[in-house]
Amino acid sequence: MYIFVCEDSLEGIFTGVYDACASKLGHRNIRLCTGEPDNYELFSEYIPVTPSVEKTQKVVNTLVTRFGQQFYESIYQAAMSGEPRSRKKMDKADAIYETILLALANGDGQKVLLSLGEPCVFRIFELCRATNREACHQLQFLRFSELENGVLFATVHPKDYVLPYLAEHFTDRLPQENFMIYDATHCLVAVHKASMSYMLADASDLDLDKIKRYSENELEYRKLWLTFFDHIAIEARRNPKLQMQMIPKRHWADTPELSRFA
Repeated sequence: MYIFVCEDSLEGIFTGVYDACASKLGHRNIRLCTGEPDNYELFSEYIPVTPSVEKTQKVVNTLVTRFGQQFYESIYQAAMSGEPRSRKKMDKADAIYETILLALANGDGQKVLLSLGEPCVFRIFELCRATNREACHQLQFLRFSELENGVLFATVHPKDYVLPYLAEHFTDRLPQENFMIYDATHCLVAVHKASMSYMLADASDLDLDKIKRYSENELEYRKLWLTFFDHIAIEARRNPKLQMQMIPKRHWADTPELSRFA
């Protein structure tokens, strides 16, 4: 068995798919995995995969051209899932590889995605569902704050790589605003300039002190909101467990009224 070890990213997985198909080692003799394996298997050869933008683009072009945008988006969403690797479930890189092979053999990507009896396709369905759920959660709980320079800034800690979805949504909803969405989990930031499209950038050099310098209006409105939040609360009916059901605790640090209790 030949196991291609991919980086846990879109480029890493798609490069692994490209290398596996180009290797001519026989599809039945190939598996893909994301990250270093927990346990190495006897009589298996592990092949490291170096992410390549060129190879990734070739895979993207093939998927879109032959199977359509919807098929590509499903594969993309699966690749962006941050669900932890489990011995009980198929690795997402291997599920993506096998699903693409099924589509190549069948010729109809949409028909393949409906074949939930296939373990790899069902795994893609699970991963897509998790990514979509996380994107919906982040859209509901994301809070913008106005910085002293007038830029709207938000911090999120998503489990999955959903920053492009958030950026696209708010570019459509707030086209005339300058805003930034900081993904603290993946150390990336989406930057949107008024009347333009957004761009994604590395946030490793982001000045964390500067993004906490709020405008006077922001501080005043925060004060009013927190006062309102505290006054409508009925202390005798305080129910932290119910609060955590309505707003999962992992979102509290990014929510002004609940960050005090995070």
